[in-house]
Amino acid sequence: MARQHTADDLEARPLDQGSVADWQRLRAEIESVDGAGEHVSAEDLVEMLEDPKLDPARDSLGLWSGSRLVAYAVLHTPHGAPEVARFQGDAAVHPDRRRHGIGTRLVEWLEARAETRLKADPQLSALRGELLLDGLAGDPGLLKLAQRQGFRPCRWWFDMKQPAPTGDRSPEPRPAPEGTLPVAFDATYDEATRLAHNDAFRDHWNFTPFDATDWRTWVTGAGSFRPAMSRLLIAGDEVVAYLLAEESEAETAETGSRDCHVGFLGTRRSWRGRGAAQALLTDVLRTAGDAGYDTVSLTVDTDNPSGALGMYERSGFAATREAVTYARPLGRGAFRS
Repeated sequence: MARQHTADDLEARPLDQGSVADWQRLRAEIESVDGAGEHVSAEDLVEMLEDPKLDPARDSLGLWSGSRLVAYAVLHTPHGAPEVARFQGDAAVHPDRRRHGIGTRLVEWLEARAETRLKADPQLSALRGELLLDGLAGDPGLLKLAQRQGFRPCRWWFDMKQPAPTGDRSPEPRPAPEGTLPVAFDATYDEATRLAHNDAFRDHWNFTPFDATDWRTWVTGAGSFRPAMSRLLIAGDEVVAYLLAEESEAETAETGSRDCHVGFLGTRRSWRGRGAAQALLTDVLRTAGDAGYDTVSLTVDTDNPSGALGMYERSGFAATREAVTYARPLGRGAFRS
């Protein structure tokens, strides 16, 4: 009878540049079974490891069976969080190695690392901490692990998509709010866009303001950012609304379909209710097909306080997947998320 390997049989060591090919292979094998729509390239993983605020030697964990990477975990610290320090855990186990305690080992490592980082940061240590895990809603394995480890679902998300409209299907243009000027994204407006984003999302769940480093790392400096498809509305020298587009080359290579992903869409709070976001979104829908895209997509918090879900549905987007965020307090305190 074949021996059942356990989590304790695996060698643990951090992820590094030398792990990228194995990590990418593991991610692809997981995606082929789970179908979560998470396609990544080697360049995407290198970007993650090169995040100046990530310490891969301490904030990542790979579990190896001989020369094969079978599980990983990465912890992202919410630097500058204003109210609750919610640590994001990115972790997964190869489908062939699930139900052998490996997921539990990853969660325990994520919790221990998050508590260490929470205590070490003078600002974050004044806040209550939580550990977050994301996954597909309805995934029975993730649900069982989350329940066993004391997590509760706290947020739901829709991945939404529609074919890029062309010809007669193209929507009628929407006028920009009076007093604003539509412009294409340009690096000149980079800082003003960051400030607009921090204002637009400060009343959203789990929002942590972007400082200049995070903004360059994860938004306008990311390899997936597409300035040519990104739009701004300006009033004087202020950006009042913005749409920042992304494209995953790994997804295109895997699916053969180009998708223009609306990564960030927001309006300054003082400009809400005037149709700014709808004008920007309509403009991208009108131009994506001519730019060579097959689809336009986005992800939305189903409890978004600005009513974005309804706007997206009226604009022709339909949900293709539902994801859930599970949360657990650090230190096993009372759950209040």
